Amino acid sequence: MAQFIFAYHGGKKPDTPEDGAKVMQAWKDWMGSMGDALIVPGAPVGMSKTVSASGLADDGGANPLSGYSVVEAVSIDAASEMAKGCPMVVDGDGSVEVAEILEM
Repeated sequence: MAQFIFAYHGGKKPDTPEDGAKVMQAWKDWMGSMGDALIVPGAPVGMSKTVSASGLADDGGANPLSGYSVVEAVSIDAASEMAKGCPMVVDGDGSVEVAEILEM
């Protein structure tokens, strides 16, 4: 089976500790639902820098990365179906970019 990276974009910081606990539980439930298909749970990430031939930008670009995971699936369509359950997608606070990790 192929591996796919889930690149998370968006999301928001919970307003209260109670909201934070609900968000964390939603992520745990979703990740648990993927079972052995979840290869690398990943983590949230901080603000990024964009390096290009024209220099360095500190703003993270037009759609900054907010986290990542790695899953295993039979196809990108199957991986995309798994991504539909992401709490950020369900709540409408963000999106998940799905891309196959190619062997070299």
